[in-house]
Amino acid sequence: MTVSVLILTLNEEINLPICFPSLSWCDDVVVLDSYSTDKTEQLALASGARFVQRTFDNYSAQRNYGLNDISYKYDWLLMVDADEAVPLELVTEIQTQLKNCQNDTTIYRMRRKDHFLGKWIKHSSGYPTWFGRLIKIGSVQVEREINEEYVTGGTVGYLQEHLYHYPFNKGIASWIDKHNRYSTMEAKLLIKGGLAPPSFSEFFSNDPTDRRRALKGLVYRMPGRPLAMFFALYILKRGFLDGRAGFIFSVLRAFYEFMINCKVKELKLLKKSNE
Repeated sequence: MTVSVLILTLNEEINLPICFPSLSWCDDVVVLDSYSTDKTEQLALASGARFVQRTFDNYSAQRNYGLNDISYKYDWLLMVDADEAVPLELVTEIQTQLKNCQNDTTIYRMRRKDHFLGKWIKHSSGYPTWFGRLIKIGSVQVEREINEEYVTGGTVGYLQEHLYHYPFNKGIASWIDKHNRYSTMEAKLLIKGGLAPPSFSEFFSNDPTDRRRALKGLVYRMPGRPLAMFFALYILKRGFLDGRAGFIFSVLRAFYEFMINCKVKELKLLKKSNE
């Protein structure tokens, strides 16, 4: 399999025993670590992965470092999060696509199946969301400090198989802690004007990433965004079909938006008081 793998980590001793076995097909796995204090390094080295450390500043910088400053055995790189697994069906599809891809194809997007309380939460997770994860090295740059965007001048391909995502492997408390950090980063980015106004044409684009960017640009300017998020996931996306897991996850996503709103207001007050 002529694909390398990159995993970003910070204290992932719980997730890596699930992630690494799903990468047994790859003989070039690199772990880019943000100075973990648990057994992440030992697990990575025991699996045969190369282990590189870099102080974390933001996600786009970390991923760009992984793309541009680390050497790989192969020309294509699959970016996998530590709380994800790569099923054999996806591996087979990747192999088939890369054998037949055009020279101008530089990135493949794929979807994830998010799992919570032992089940795939198909509806309340907002599925389907496309992520650029299979990248031709040297042809893609990552933008936006959090919830990154992958920019390329080449052709974009799409894979039909999925990554499996387990965001609650470390427990709900860990998810809340992580999204507390995320909300701080999002709030700072919004204060800096990091979310461009939506383009009307993007709402009707054939590119699902463009449509999602436009929708996000609109939603972030709406009053009552946390309530709107809950309504969108639980009612419009039919999260109620996911049962208790769907309700809890919809509430958690709404709370995440609420944290962003609170922190934006706090930062605005702080900026005003310092003027």
